Amino acid sequence: MNFFLYLSSCDTCKRIQKELNLPHEIALIDIKKHPLNSEQLSLLYEATGSYESIINKRAQLLKQPHLKDKKLTEDDYRDLLLGHYTFLKRPVLVYKNKYFIGNSKNTIEQARNWLNEQ
Repeated sequence: MNFFLYLSSCDTCKRIQKELNLPHEIALIDIKKHPLNSEQLSLLYEATGSYESIINKRAQLLKQPHLKDKKLTEDDYRDLLLGHYTFLKRPVLVYKNKYFIGNSKNTIEQARNWLNEQ
């Protein structure tokens, strides 16, 4: 399964998508229109070993009073990720069993290098 999870209203996601020049066999999935499903989340969990590691820590919804002061568990993070697209660290590229999650310069550079090697 090869896919690129992004948010179509996110300029950073759009810029990265263009920079990476993704191969045609990668499905482009706008997480606002097609929210993260259990199968995709399971793949990401298997790759990272943690739901917390794929949470967007800058998500505005994390600042809501009922979440801000709560000590969140892995189950809480899983529920948040399945419940609303804004909690996913993005973009996410899954290609040929390699996973690139987030928009850090290092992550994008690694993804670019991996794609160029293929």
